[in-house]
Amino acid sequence: MSFPEGFLWGASTSAYQVEGAAYEDGKKASQQDIINKDSYEKFGFATAEVASDMYHHYKEDVALMKEMGFKAYRFSIAWSRVLPDGVGEVNEKGMQFYKDLIDELVKNDIEPIITLYHYDLPWALCEKYNGWLDRQVVDDFMVFTKLIVDEFKDKIKYWTVINEQSIIVQYWTQKCYIPEEVLSDNQKRYQINHHMNLANALATIYIHENVPGAMVGAALGYSPIYPLTSNSLDVMAMQNAQALRNDYYTDVYFKGYYNKAAHIYLEQHGLAPIMEEGDLELIADPRAIHDFLALNNYASECAKWCGEDEKEIAWSGVNRSGKKGDISGFETHPGFYEMCKNPKLDTTDWDWAIDPQGMEYMLRDLYNRYNKPLMITENGLGAYDILTEDRKVHDEYRIDFLKKNIQAVERAIDKGVEVLAYCPWSYCDLLSTSNGVKKRYGFVYIDRTDDDPKQCERIRKDSFYWYQKCIQSNGKELD
Repeated sequence: MSFPEGFLWGASTSAYQVEGAAYEDGKKASQQDIINKDSYEKFGFATAEVASDMYHHYKEDVALMKEMGFKAYRFSIAWSRVLPDGVGEVNEKGMQFYKDLIDELVKNDIEPIITLYHYDLPWALCEKYNGWLDRQVVDDFMVFTKLIVDEFKDKIKYWTVINEQSIIVQYWTQKCYIPEEVLSDNQKRYQINHHMNLANALATIYIHENVPGAMVGAALGYSPIYPLTSNSLDVMAMQNAQALRNDYYTDVYFKGYYNKAAHIYLEQHGLAPIMEEGDLELIADPRAIHDFLALNNYASECAKWCGEDEKEIAWSGVNRSGKKGDISGFETHPGFYEMCKNPKLDTTDWDWAIDPQGMEYMLRDLYNRYNKPLMITENGLGAYDILTEDRKVHDEYRIDFLKKNIQAVERAIDKGVEVLAYCPWSYCDLLSTSNGVKKRYGFVYIDRTDDDPKQCERIRKDSFYWYQKCIQSNGKELD
């Protein structure tokens, strides 16, 4: 069997990681502009001021996408580019950029897949009321949503509302502005998530009511979870981790309620979100149920049992050095689960398990749970790419990773899973939230460093030509 006719081959980016022009043409700061400036000062990682400079190269970029054969391009819209203060006066130059980009995509027969929110809340709203920590953000998000939906409803079929709520909970200081005074209050992680669920529900309802034929979903950071051993306690830990790290989000999108086991655990440990009357009814509104799920999958995870008195609650660690083994720790919820390294799998230099088989497992498991269409909106290998003297990039390691993941997607399709798209991360090299620009993912090399943006010259990698053949053959030519 082969990929279905009309399958959407493409790739993904996000606004603040690729556009640059962070303070040009009326745009004001987002929280990611501030967070990445801090990362530059602390770790030497690039700021978001230039990124990959797509703002000035978008026509060249769409031409390269067309050359590769893209059927779709998934990207986000920078809230602070179109509404610099979060609400209020529209920045017409910022809006024009997205009009031009979408028109250029449509002209080249590339389906635009929009993400409304990809971490970059306007900084003005952080200064005004601490951003997602305050419930006011739900109303302000709807001002932005209505503006974008009303502007582009005739050109966009696929809408993803909020990117990676699960990752925002796990890595909240990298994805949100968190004031010093609340850093130790981990209940706020789930409060932010609840506010996002309310915003997501309202946005989904609005799109369903105002865009005929629209399909609405969320782009969720998702990793399948295995037990460390076949010991029954480790298997139970895996089920608990699945409930809190995955089902707590997907059950809201498709069932309209919080996963019970996960929510009970949060209540018992003082982590559950505070809700107001009508919140659960809003989430359960049939118009708020998603039509599909977009998945950002890079790795699988492993869980083992952790007794109630063995450790304290800890959150997901990060590897900033790019040296294997430098991860700062693993998420731990005593009496529920502890995440750990999978001894059966190799990892990237940033300690992410390399597990293409997990792609098939994830797709089949989710389709069995919810019977909803799925699409891959991120999947890729972050690596140190070398630009040779003759200005080529031989990234056979990336080709091997993507080939095996595409084969896993095809196996899932062969087992009856409905997959709409494969849009790996990323179209071009861009700013990694936690690791700057030295951690590269793209089919197109961006000639810059963390310290020097240079001219952001675009250079086709070996994977560019490989993916071009893959698309031309609808997934049949992978060697």
